[in-house]
Amino acid sequence: MATTTTFPMIAKTFFGFEDILAEELKTLNAKQIEKGPRMVSFYGDTGFMYKANLSLRTALKILKPIARKQRIYTEEQLYDFVQSVNWSKYFTIDQTFSVHATVTSKKFKHSKYVALKTKDAIVDQFRKKFGMRPDVDTQDPDLSISLHLSENFCSIALDSSGPSLHQRGYRDQTNIAPINEVLAAGIIGLSGWKGYTDFIDPMCGSGTLLIEAAMIAANIPANINRSYFAFEKWQDWDKELFEKIKNSLLSRVQSPRVKIQGFDKAPSAVNKAHDNVSNANLDDFIEVWEGNFFDSKKEIAPDKPLHLLFNPPYGERLKLDADKFYENVGDTLKGKYPGSEAWFITTDLNAFKKIGLRPSRKIKVFNGGLEARLFQFKMYAGSKKAKFNTK
Repeated sequence: MATTTTFPMIAKTFFGFEDILAEELKTLNAKQIEKGPRMVSFYGDTGFMYKANLSLRTALKILKPIARKQRIYTEEQLYDFVQSVNWSKYFTIDQTFSVHATVTSKKFKHSKYVALKTKDAIVDQFRKKFGMRPDVDTQDPDLSISLHLSENFCSIALDSSGPSLHQRGYRDQTNIAPINEVLAAGIIGLSGWKGYTDFIDPMCGSGTLLIEAAMIAANIPANINRSYFAFEKWQDWDKELFEKIKNSLLSRVQSPRVKIQGFDKAPSAVNKAHDNVSNANLDDFIEVWEGNFFDSKKEIAPDKPLHLLFNPPYGERLKLDADKFYENVGDTLKGKYPGSEAWFITTDLNAFKKIGLRPSRKIKVFNGGLEARLFQFKMYAGSKKAKFNTK
């Protein structure tokens, strides 16, 4: 039976999303929330761990720390520290495990070697206790162990999520270099959209931004479509509690009060978007059609707010004249989308200058390891070309 005792947890995220993730945790009523680089720590019980995995839109993993120690300088000290954990409390000989190590240390330079030493310590403990050892499974382990070694400080945690939480479970169809689901949810959050104004993605690709936006507007738990979480193989797995929490979250789902729409000039992309929207059970909430942004215009009154969010098909996603492309984007916004708020994520800052508009905000983010910028443009009736500044 799962415990109601609170314990520390860590939610990992992308650079720049720490504030949004902390706010999500606050909304869920997490305790003792503290932000760090690419992570937010908090306290909760087992039920809250289930809820966090189901609900958090900008978390990549939820870790449960179980041991920590200062002054780890040698392999022997690392081995002894790992052996100090009673591993049979967390899994049995008949179960499999894996170890992932993250290392930033002058004493320990190779993360794979640290992971190997950790595995050896765990296996030796089981062999000494029971005369047998559990097997390692790097693909689908019953218990995934995360070890973090920073200089002389070492911590061990259990991975409660399993595969990264960006794997929502709805996206079977993708285009070239699709946007990560957690990244999509994060940039929607950074753009300030909370489901109160109409939303359009005019270059929607396989529909990820649309789906994440609809789930926000409808208050649908981010990972409700996932088929599996790692904690389901833990010894204290409480299926009844999990189902109770899941049903409670689903009872708060609502119909969006705004339009969520997307289009793309590529028929193949539109087909993939339709499939993914259906997989997410969001057909009633999202409209998708084939269309070219450069031939489009704002269909609602100029004074009615409209939120546009682009992940432009730059670089590897589509071979194009980037300078001309962004110039056309700027002209289309200026001429056809008055009273709109447009946001772009891009890594091509030089070409992006050709958009010919002054950004209201610039936010540093990372897209698949590439440094990128999220730009905001506010379109007023009669907007004129302005000097662009990328600094």
